[in-house]
Amino acid sequence: MLTSRVASAPRPASGYRHDWAFVDVETSGLRAERDRVLSLAVLTAGPDGTPEAEYTTLLDPGCDPGPVHVHGLTAERLRGAPQFEQVAGRVAELLRGRVMVAHNAQFDYGFLAGEFARAGLTLPVERRLCTLTLNRRLAPPTPDLRLGTLAAHYGAGLFRAHDALEDAKALAGVLRGSLAAASALGLPLPLVACPPRAAGGHPPRIPKQRCAFLSPGRLPSGGPLVQGMKIAVTGPTATPREELVARAVAAGLNVMGSVSRHTSVLVADDAGSGSAKARRAAAEGVPVIGEREFARLLGDVRPGTPHEPVRGAEGGGPVPAPAAKRRPPAGPLGSRRVLVLGGTHPEAVAARTRVVALGGAAAVNLSATVTDVLALRGARDDRRMARIVALELPVRDPAWLDAPDRLGLPTASARRAAPVVLPRGAVIDLPVTPDTARWTVTAAWAQAASCEVDVVAFLVDEDGQVACDEDMVFYGAPETSDGAVRLSTDGPAEQTVAIDLAALPAAVRRVTVAAAIDGAVRFGDLGPIEIVAGPAGGGTPVAQATVDAATTERTLLLGELYRRGPSWRLRAVGQGYDFGLDGLARSFGVDVEE
Repeated sequence: MLTSRVASAPRPASGYRHDWAFVDVETSGLRAERDRVLSLAVLTAGPDGTPEAEYTTLLDPGCDPGPVHVHGLTAERLRGAPQFEQVAGRVAELLRGRVMVAHNAQFDYGFLAGEFARAGLTLPVERRLCTLTLNRRLAPPTPDLRLGTLAAHYGAGLFRAHDALEDAKALAGVLRGSLAAASALGLPLPLVACPPRAAGGHPPRIPKQRCAFLSPGRLPSGGPLVQGMKIAVTGPTATPREELVARAVAAGLNVMGSVSRHTSVLVADDAGSGSAKARRAAAEGVPVIGEREFARLLGDVRPGTPHEPVRGAEGGGPVPAPAAKRRPPAGPLGSRRVLVLGGTHPEAVAARTRVVALGGAAAVNLSATVTDVLALRGARDDRRMARIVALELPVRDPAWLDAPDRLGLPTASARRAAPVVLPRGAVIDLPVTPDTARWTVTAAWAQAASCEVDVVAFLVDEDGQVACDEDMVFYGAPETSDGAVRLSTDGPAEQTVAIDLAALPAAVRRVTVAAAIDGAVRFGDLGPIEIVAGPAGGGTPVAQATVDAATTERTLLLGELYRRGPSWRLRAVGQGYDFGLDGLARSFGVDVEE
């Protein structure tokens, strides 16, 4: 344990003056509700960057330390270290009243909140800042956005990775350089409000036992039941509902929480009860049988077709994907990122569509990667124009897009490797290997937006339906019970879905990422949403797409990761609907109370 003055800290640029607390934790695993903090470090600095204090300690977690090969913290090394509740007061003292800064801040914040909750305390952090999120917006000319890479780029010095104190020192240097870059672009910081969390945070959900068989379709008149059939139950039952469901699951049937066109049969003694399930069954033509008939058919359930095993899972993850297919052809704007300003919504959508058709990327926000600005009518009134002029970015008129052969080359910094730009409907194979099975899909929109956007994810089977309500990840339930898919809020205009492809059960054939707006605002008012997919942890992005054709829609399918044999693909979707999040959830088979 060490308490002393900090050797160096960031010197915030004008407009970014906060009291800072730089935090890094090393943990026994990746899930805050199950795993524990093994070591932590907190460095503090004042608004002008003046260093104040430094604190670091090992912790005895009272459990297996997990991946020792990553963090080097063996049980022997941790033996005799204090438990978290013994140091919680000191940590709280350093964090109180400060902006907590971390790289992938939701991870560190979640673990600290969990440790404070176990100690019967509340984590005294009101706002946090993620340097990974900030640098996604800044887009520095680095091969990836990992902490070590950014530390080298910003001249933060050499450090030992996965050492809490060294990581925190590197973090301070990264923020110093990031603030200077953000100031040059006039970017607001992506600060995230951190309201007090109830003890335990989001409790882990009990996972449903997934059906091991493909759905064979509807129940024929008179039977038989076949393993994999999707069964729903409504109304009172003579046999306790839990017992009836347990018998069905043991027989290899897939008991669902709602009715859809893919439901094989609805069990109901009163088909005219008027329940939501009964009404949907009638609308979709789903067969309905009584409990007694269902019990009779359970005595002779026929064998079904097992889900195809995921090749390579025994070896620790998916097999490498084949060479990428169906990439959009390179065009004259292949090395450009164009920000469209002004114009009506249809005019701006048409311009961004044209940019993508020419092989360029349509930017959502002003960042260091923007190479050109396309000025439509009214663009000069945009608040960002003064900053664009100061940065000496070329401002083009619409006729510029009509001369693709005379565009010339952008600056050298803009010609670095960039993600593949996917137009709507385009598909790319993901380079998934056992070492890169964890991926993220990040959605971002205009930071000045005056509405709440909710990013959600659905884990669906071959019929496009969830196996259970827990297969919907959203703000109220941000993680699946097995931790395979989780949602993080990275800022006021950015949210990320992290997906461990190796951990997904074989029954999950696709993960669909969507967005929803609540209230009177529609996606035509919000403007474009950019999605970027890449390896988790700040790896080099692989693909990006800009989705902005929506007008009156309140929900929007952004993209989907789906299985293609042993490999995974990403598709840019861009399909919108006028109904809200509850309607979208129902369309995927989630049981939403009316």
